[in-house]
Amino acid sequence: MSQFDDEELRSLMPLIYDELRRLARRQLQRERADHTLQTTDLVHEAYLRLAKQDGFNFKNGAHILGVCAQLMRQILVDYARRRAAAKRDGGYKVTFDDAELRLKKRNVDLIALDDALNSLARLDPRQSRIVEMRCFGGLTIEETARGLNLSPTTVKREWTTALLWLRHEMRSR
Repeated sequence: MSQFDDEELRSLMPLIYDELRRLARRQLQRERADHTLQTTDLVHEAYLRLAKQDGFNFKNGAHILGVCAQLMRQILVDYARRRAAAKRDGGYKVTFDDAELRLKKRNVDLIALDDALNSLARLDPRQSRIVEMRCFGGLTIEETARGLNLSPTTVKREWTTALLWLRHEMRSR
């Protein structure tokens, strides 16, 4: 595992910037059409939050992208909570598609999804990280496995279990 200092993080960002923009675009495509956050805003806010953390312990590029995906999720959830608090008539919707489970695209309340993911993290932190990396980071089974130092078979099994649990949890809210 490597420890990154501020200078190393700044030198790394140009190398992963395009991938971070892709992640941010993917996240924002799931949001409503009139969302005011732009791709660049989301990437830069994620970078600022990453830079504020003490010490950066990354295993590899997939791990860095997974951390950034988690930060982007937090940014979007914080944004949705602020908007919902100001508006009180709903909130944001996020759409995700899981072809592996043959689910049709569904609109999911981002705040409810965040609450469910937080509950899952208390029960099974590894499954929660897998969902974050797959849904919010757009990583494949193999990339997620490398980022978490797990086998692809384990990631696939945990991914399936986590999605079933989240679906049940979201329906009960």
